[in-house]
Amino acid sequence: MFYWLMKYVFVGPLVKAVFRPWVIGAERIPAQGAAILASNHLSFVDSVFLPLLLDRPVSFLAKAEYFSGRGVKGWATKWFMRGTGQIALDRSGGPASEAALNTALQVVGRGDLLGIYPEGTRSPDGKLYRGRTGIARMALEAKVPVIPVVMVDTGDVLPIGSKLPRIMRVGAVIGEPLDFSRYAGMESDRYVLRSVTDEIMVALHRLGNQEYSDEYASTVKNRLAGV
Repeated sequence: MFYWLMKYVFVGPLVKAVFRPWVIGAERIPAQGAAILASNHLSFVDSVFLPLLLDRPVSFLAKAEYFSGRGVKGWATKWFMRGTGQIALDRSGGPASEAALNTALQVVGRGDLLGIYPEGTRSPDGKLYRGRTGIARMALEAKVPVIPVVMVDTGDVLPIGSKLPRIMRVGAVIGEPLDFSRYAGMESDRYVLRSVTDEIMVALHRLGNQEYSDEYASTVKNRLAGV
């Protein structure tokens, strides 16, 4: 109910009226049944716009920091993320990350749509970076298709570090579903996971034509920060 109110009563109509988002390939999202949406990640608002463009609810794995902020902004962000069904992902590794991944598997297990950013973090410069293999593991374990999604111009609406969005049109391009059933039972093979992940990133690159860099976005962010 709260998701419906957010999408169709409170946030959705306002965002659509102001930003006039567009979508190509929406018919490639199945009317029912589980699937994983693999999206590039240019901005925080990727998780805002994409669900508004689809007829079905979609839950995204979102970094845990979005759920633990303080003050009015922190409360508002946490309220929005929970209200739209987002899942907190602890990226520190270990049991916490495992628990988040298991929660994500429950989403597709009940036949819903799960959104994942394979790069693991927002692109620091608009390039498409190497994918993390967690998405491959989930796709093989859940036995569901992966649908590539490219967000367009969201990085210009709310660049990293910006507090207020710019008013401009944004969009999404949805590609053909990818079937990895040929790898059934091989979700523990790290070479298979790497191959599946790379195939997903190639699909994203072809769909959006972003410049690709074969290193992790987090590595680039650390280098830029002097870490």
